[in-house]
Amino acid sequence: MAKTILITGSTDGIGLETAKMLVSMGHHVILHGRNPVKLEDAAKTLSTLSGGGKVDSDVADLSLMASVETLAAAVAEKHPKLDVLINNAGVYNTPKPVTQDGLDVRFAVNAIAPYLLTKRLLPLLDQSGRVINLSSAAQSPVNPQALTGQVSLSDGVAYAQSKLALTMWSRSLALALKDDGPAIIAVNPGSLLGSKMVKQAFGIAGSDIRIGADILCRAALADEFATASGQYFDNDAGQFAAPHPDALDAQKCQAVVSLIETVLAKITAGTET
Repeated sequence: MAKTILITGSTDGIGLETAKMLVSMGHHVILHGRNPVKLEDAAKTLSTLSGGGKVDSDVADLSLMASVETLAAAVAEKHPKLDVLINNAGVYNTPKPVTQDGLDVRFAVNAIAPYLLTKRLLPLLDQSGRVINLSSAAQSPVNPQALTGQVSLSDGVAYAQSKLALTMWSRSLALALKDDGPAIIAVNPGSLLGSKMVKQAFGIAGSDIRIGADILCRAALADEFATASGQYFDNDAGQFAAPHPDALDAQKCQAVVSLIETVLAKITAGTET
């Protein structure tokens, strides 16, 4: 049965490769990107694939929480149900590390935006749905002041902290929802895959991105992930594994969620004034 699947950051890299695989399997894929031209090109490429999958697309800049809200509203307006949300979009380095909301762009795009998008789309995702969050083998303890935009970090440190923040809220939200919502699973798709981000950050070609796309398709569709809510899958090891210890500490996870909620409340208040 065809599923409706939203993939953020799907105009290139692992996101686009995953979209190609899913469309070729006959699924309905909603592409997302922040560049309208690249998004249109990706949609045209997918529309030529065999397999019968449908393709839609939405533009949004995930570094801006107002744009995340607009994306969520657009998806909800066009699609009464969502089977899978793959929070794939990510940033490692950028010439503009601070967003218009005053946040580090790594925390904004890699952790806060997917949290907000997931929360807004929960009404579309029932108990059979899945939220797949792109984590990383790079995970380091979250500096609360960095998450809230009060201090700046180097690219690598900000990235690793943002990926742990994502993994922490994935587990916290999964435990809070229990059986009343979709399965929420953090996935390390594989280290140093050949995405644009890896090439820009490390100057290397990287491994075959289909390694990452394969595991995302499995996470979205395979039975083994249906009852794995709150767990972390490490594709480097090829199995479910323990994430950073902080992601297994319920108190620390809740603290990260509370910080994210505080950040979002502050941004909303600033927008309303």
